[in-house]
Amino acid sequence: MKILIIGSGGREHALAWKIAQSPMVKKIFCAPGNPGIAEVAECVDIEPENVDGLYNFALKQKIDLTVVGPEDALAAGIVDRFRDRHLHIFGPNKRASIIEGSKVFAKMLMRKHGIPTADFKTFDDLKQAKKHIATCDFPLVIKADGLAKGKGVFVCKTLEDADKHIDDIMKEKIFGYAGNKIVIEEFLSGEEVSILAITDGKTIVPLASAQDHKAVYDGNKGPNTGGMGAYSPVPLITEDMQFSIEENILVPIVHAMKKENRPYQGVIYAGLMITSAGLKVLEFNARFGDPETQVILMRMKSDLVPLLLTTAKSNLEDVEVEWHDCASICVVMASNGYPDKYEKGLTISGLEALKGLDNVQVFHAGTSLKNGKVVTNGGRVLGVTTVGKDLREAQKNVYEAIQKVSFSGAHYRRDIGAKALYRKNSQDSPP
Repeated sequence: MKILIIGSGGREHALAWKIAQSPMVKKIFCAPGNPGIAEVAECVDIEPENVDGLYNFALKQKIDLTVVGPEDALAAGIVDRFRDRHLHIFGPNKRASIIEGSKVFAKMLMRKHGIPTADFKTFDDLKQAKKHIATCDFPLVIKADGLAKGKGVFVCKTLEDADKHIDDIMKEKIFGYAGNKIVIEEFLSGEEVSILAITDGKTIVPLASAQDHKAVYDGNKGPNTGGMGAYSPVPLITEDMQFSIEENILVPIVHAMKKENRPYQGVIYAGLMITSAGLKVLEFNARFGDPETQVILMRMKSDLVPLLLTTAKSNLEDVEVEWHDCASICVVMASNGYPDKYEKGLTISGLEALKGLDNVQVFHAGTSLKNGKVVTNGGRVLGVTTVGKDLREAQKNVYEAIQKVSFSGAHYRRDIGAKALYRKNSQDSPP
């Protein structure tokens, strides 16, 4: 088989790394890819939003399966274009990917179909939004409606804070047209977890649980990012809770999309909050999470390719997934200043020292080549990812590994997985 992966981040590197292990695969292309992906795939200089370019490439190369990484390509309608010409592609079409492309749509859908979520109101008028927040309890959450690279969500502790973020989104247009509408919703306290599932619109195959760490600094301080690290599995997710997630969230959302004439194929990402009142959905994404994908795929024992291919062909019911009995942690090394302004082009050293280690993979996210050297080229630069027999060992491995890699101003959180370990220690301690 020939496979084309679309995207250039850590998620796409993890997908390429896992797909490369499949005996079914003869050749992998990645558009546009990055220096890490280039070690297992041939990178081609086509951007994810260039639907025509990607389509023509897939035709010319006789690609057997295309796997879409970023949400931008989905929103641009790449799946529709490929399926119209009977090319196998993994991901939801444009009508279905609106579940991520519009938070207003997703919230209204959940309300209509009884899927548990935070109470909310939506606004397309700045004055009305500001009038509403004057009556609200704090903290509250403000979300830009459209795609904002994971940065369009603000937890506001004061009226002044909320007022500023409404201005930023709707008046200053910091996210462009993605801020034409906003969602204002109640703040949920509890533990956030990510559950990804693969579906062909009929069968749902849940993947291993993961927990992302969005805030830029230790202790969940500072602004939200695209994700500073993740671990899997999540000890909080018991068998009963997993069953509840499938019965009350995953199955209903896939059925709801079908009823709305937006049949869903691909990966559905549920960002959930475990609250004192039960599970509630924070958001749905229409693609693999980043950095959740890195830790999930490190733990996946099964071949990923049959899972992707049968989804694209709408016959997922015959595929089962096996997992390694281990834990995985990913720690993101970010550029100094991220998620705000940061420098690019800084030389990365130490990558060679981690090659060939069984329990460590370094997934490239924001990197490029300059004069034959790997340099920084984004906010999130690398995802250093390890496995261990349990979470403690995986955490020990990841922080030992990260010491061997460096670039000027590199920043990373030092507490990925710490909360889960603290909780476990508390439970294990004698009364």
